[in-house]
Amino acid sequence: MAEKDGSGIKIVAENRQARFQYEILETYEAGIELKGTEVKSVRSGKANLQDGFALVRDGEVWLHNVHISPHDTASQVFNHDPRRTRKLLLHREEIRKLIGKVEQKGLTLVPLKMYLKGGWVKVSLALGRGKKLHDKRDDLKRKEEKREIERAMKSR
Repeated sequence: MAEKDGSGIKIVAENRQARFQYEILETYEAGIELKGTEVKSVRSGKANLQDGFALVRDGEVWLHNVHISPHDTASQVFNHDPRRTRKLLLHREEIRKLIGKVEQKGLTLVPLKMYLKGGWVKVSLALGRGKKLHDKRDDLKRKEEKREIERAMKSR
């Protein structure tokens, strides 16, 4: 089920692997264009951002490969395709910045989390650079060292 944040934000889905696989440079908050049954599924916490990514095409940002399960009580006629491409809603200036960075610098747009904010479904979108294997190992070493230091401080 979805968890509630202290600021009135209800986190529905989170992509934890994104921070491990990508070096996050910037984050953006985007609205997402959904159908009625998709909104019902998101509210019940049935979304998965695991393999998701975003592309900029024709001045619009599109979210690909994000799975939102079909709603249980809706009939098959009104239900949606779980992995359909969905349009993200950003300001023109933000889209222009993203176009320049994605095309020129070879960066990737990755969804970090999907949440409900004031009744609206929002997606936290990150501009990231793929990490190399040695970068991932360095991050794991730093995490392990930090844990050991915290354990040592607690045992005193």
